[in-house]
Formats: sequence, C-alpha cells, structure tokens
Amino acid sequence: MAKDTRTRLLEASAQLFREQGYSGTGLKQITAAGGAPWGSLYHFFPGGKEHLGAEAVAHSGARYLKLFDRVFAQADAEVVRSVRDFFHLSVDALERSGWGDGCPIATVALEVASTSEPLRHACAEVFAAWEASIARRLASAGIAEDRAAELAVYVLAAFEGAIVLSRTAHDTRPLRVTADVVAATLTAELPAQR
Repeated sequence: MAKDTRTRLLEASAQLFREQGYSGTGLKQITAAGGAPWGSLYHFFPGGKEHLGAEAVAHSGARYLKLFDRVFAQADAEVVRSVRDFFHLSVDALERSGWGDGCPIATVALEVASTSEPLRHACAEVFAAWEASIARRLASAGIAEDRAAELAVYVLAAFEGAIVLSRTAHDTRPLRVTADVVAATLTAELPAQR
C-alpha cells in the first residue's frame, strides 16, 4: 500500500533529522525526500518546520516503541535478552549506516531542548513513553514497580548515551559494553537471581 503524503513527509523528516539534525535539514530537502509537492508541507503542517518536527518526533517515537515490542516478542518475553537485543540492533544500524543512523529522538533533543519548547516537549513525551514501556516489562518480570521505574530510566539513559558515544567515536564498543553492563544489572535485579 502506498504511503500517503503526510506519512512520507513525517518519515523523510525523521530520517533526515536522525542523519543530519533538525537545524541541518531544510524544508525543501524534506519535501524532495518525501516525494511531496512543496505546498503539501504547509497543508499538513501549517505551523511549519517546528510543527512538522514535533510530529516527526512523535511518529518516530511510536515506530521505535513498536520495534521494541517486536524485539521483546521475539525474545519470548525474556526482558534481559530483549534489552540486549535492542542494543545490538543499534550496533547493526550504526555500522550499516556509516554512523549516521542514530536515535532520531536524541539527535533532535540534544539540538533543540533549550531553543524550542514544542520540540523539547515532543522529545520528552517520547522518552517518557519508552521509559514507561521498559518499566512495565521489568515489572512484569518480577521487579517491584518503583524499582522498575528507576531501572527504566537507567536503561534508556545508558542506551542513548552509548549511541552518542558510538556515533562520535565511529566505534560500536560503547554500545556493546553498555549492553553487557545493562544486562548484568538487570539480571541481578530479577527476583530469580537473588
């Protein structure tokens, strides 16, 4: 099924923001990458680039959450394996993309958190949704809810930080090492491991 123009614009924006940042991406570049006429951008996003950016962040966040759900399902609901697998997907993505395919949310957040309240808010909502999902998974594995919420912050912060370090160094070692440390930490927190 062909994607509608609005979806193509959102996906083109997300890809370009991930690769070259929010400020480094122009609206004409987005419409060209999305195969959309110029006028359609303001039709779907009357608030311009900031409006498009906030919706692209939300769109990307929802897609990554679905990816995490698929990874979790493939790991037969084993939370530690799922988290480790998600880290390793990012290892593969960074290597395949020549270090350009980082987290689309972090890329935008680092750039605009103090300059655009709508974009900061969109990024914060995505991160909160990811944290909540991780916390639910950890709690369902038997970790107390309060502790699961704390560990979810840790997992997400470790993941995002490892991506930044790996992209900067052009080396996946930070992601690989962090995956192992996070997995060991979560394993130690599971009730069956005590």
